[in-house]
Amino acid sequence: MKPGDKVKINEYEGLFVNETENAVFVKLDNGYNVGISKDKIKSKKKLGEGKKFEIKHGKKLKSKKGLPNISILHTGGTIASKVDYRTGSVFSSFEPEDLVGMFPELSEIANLNSKLISNMWSEDMNFKHYKLMAKAIKEEVSNGANGIILTHGTDTLGYTAAALAFILDNVPVPVLVVGAQRSSDRGSSDAGMNLICAAEFIIKSDFAGVAICMHSESGDKICDIMPACKTRKMHSSRRDAFTVVNDLPIASIDYNTKEIKFHKELHKPQEDFKVIDNLEENVGLLKMYPGIRPEQIKSFRNYKGLVLEGTGLGHAPINSIDEFTKSNKDNLKAIKELIDSGCVVVMATQTLYGRVNMNVYSTGRDLLSIGVISAEDMLPETAFVKLAWLLANYPKEVKSLIGKNLRGEINKRIKA
Repeated sequence: MKPGDKVKINEYEGLFVNETENAVFVKLDNGYNVGISKDKIKSKKKLGEGKKFEIKHGKKLKSKKGLPNISILHTGGTIASKVDYRTGSVFSSFEPEDLVGMFPELSEIANLNSKLISNMWSEDMNFKHYKLMAKAIKEEVSNGANGIILTHGTDTLGYTAAALAFILDNVPVPVLVVGAQRSSDRGSSDAGMNLICAAEFIIKSDFAGVAICMHSESGDKICDIMPACKTRKMHSSRRDAFTVVNDLPIASIDYNTKEIKFHKELHKPQEDFKVIDNLEENVGLLKMYPGIRPEQIKSFRNYKGLVLEGTGLGHAPINSIDEFTKSNKDNLKAIKELIDSGCVVVMATQTLYGRVNMNVYSTGRDLLSIGVISAEDMLPETAFVKLAWLLANYPKEVKSLIGKNLRGEINKRIKA
């Protein structure tokens, strides 16, 4: 059996996709793929020959006078996937012709320039990839792009958006990080709507800065433009997986009418655009939980920064109250040893909503007394990225700047 052959395996009839050591995969007539374990195959029959699989690009695009220029920079993820519906084979395509082939509306919105930065799963990214993205964005801004769409896998999209918000100082155009929860071979794909809404927002608004564009609900009606430092992926598979935490969306776009509703006042950059892309790699993020041991805290002894994801208002198990909690006092000692060694320790909260306040209970006050710094209402991921950025670029000021709002990451009052 070759990819594309018409087959019937047990009761499943469709197109043969491929097989592994343990399973055979068939694309059904309804468009979905099914995997059949080889030890459960009772009958297997080839019904017809398939055709050779080939990638066909669309017609070469021509620039249209009067349309703005949008650069689409790709880092991978399902949003750039293209599917051969005959074989079920999925491949990534980054040519503007192919993007327009998948999403024709884009060519009516703007002239597109499409470039590949990397093609990888977002969970494999590290700080060096953020520098590559920033370099590519700077080049597109220099070349006159009116806006930039950065396609990205959703799993660590929030980290990247926050990092770029700090790195791209006073960027003069919209930089929208866009992902997709459902691949484009599914009827429920959100890829096209997210891209189109991002493009519409770029050409119809005066926004300048880094933000995220994703579905705001499960239906195909509204996309939200979400603040880069206050947005988190809150569901593993829903199309409205991303939520703005402790803040409001910047704007909402109606996919059907293309109307934009703003929820926040826009502020244009007042200074020159700079790329400040140094990031300290020896920074960690550690979740506090019942029973955590001092050895785990001590493992960060050679780090320059550590964000503790504390419980409640910013707490950690540091109180020794009975025979079962004797090691808790060593947790406090381990944190103090880190701080005394020069490591900057910041406390965020794992509740996500709300803010850290270590002045309410004695546990918090004890942590403050040894030098732990409050992350205010920052998301733990944002605090992690900000700490890495400050340590690399403003090492002498990091303790005073970590609790100050620089990129919309901290709110004095929580509006949401």
